[in-house]
Formats: sequence, structure tokens, C-alpha cells
Amino acid sequence: MLEAKDIMTRKVVCTTQDTPVVDAIRLMAENNITGIPVVEDDMTLLGIISEQDVLRLFHTHEDEKGRTVSDFMSHPAIHFEQNEPLLDVCYCLRDNTIRRVPVTSNGKLVGIVSRSDMIKCILELCDEDAVPAVVASDNTER
Repeated sequence: MLEAKDIMTRKVVCTTQDTPVVDAIRLMAENNITGIPVVEDDMTLLGIISEQDVLRLFHTHEDEKGRTVSDFMSHPAIHFEQNEPLLDVCYCLRDNTIRRVPVTSNGKLVGIVSRSDMIKCILELCDEDAVPAVVASDNTER
């Protein structure tokens, strides 16, 4: 049975709760990601900041200067331990509006699984079960 650790992305862009929110938004844009785990210096997972969280900046009349990730992040973050069944992760991503879930080991961030990761996994599983197609040669008589 596949587990979260089997498909998680191990190199995770993350931030701290004291990071200016504008810097977190910049990280999302530069890395083409929709959310960033928020961690302590020892990689303990505190929460997550997503596109949806920072959209509040667009309509607020408050000055964003001095605003940090902690002002916008969702906490606690929905997350999975690395040995949890991948099917549980899939159900979570399917049944909620979230697009990614952090993966932890004893509360420490070790990876992340996105909807895109799940789709790639599904495709690989389907390809493993596929029967090779027979390709007709251009030299066949008609």
C-alpha cells in the first residue's frame, strides 16, 4: 500500500511566521506554488499560508507593511504523517478546497503532497496496468 512518503516532494519551499507576508507572496509567485508550509527553525510545522489566505490583502484597507505570515496563515495545518496511507491523502485533497498537504514525521516537516503529485501518481498507476498498444506500420498493405 502506498504511503504519503512514497510520492511527497521532499524539497519544500517553506517560511516562518515572522516573514513579511509580501515576501511569502513573492515566494509563491517565483516558485509557481499555491501554498507554503510555515515552520519553526527546527522544521516543526506551525501552519500553512495559501493563495486563498493572502487574497484577503486585496480587499483590506489595512496597510500591509509590518504584516507577517502569522497574520494570514491557517493553523493548525491539515497534514499527514509520512507513513499514513496515500489513499487518505487523496480523499483529503478530493474532499476539501485545499491543494496541498504538508507531510510530517513526529511534527517536523519532511515533505508536501499536492493535487498535482496525486494526479501524476494516478497516471503512473494507470500506465503500469495499461496494455501496450499495437502500432500499425506504414508499410502495411491496404
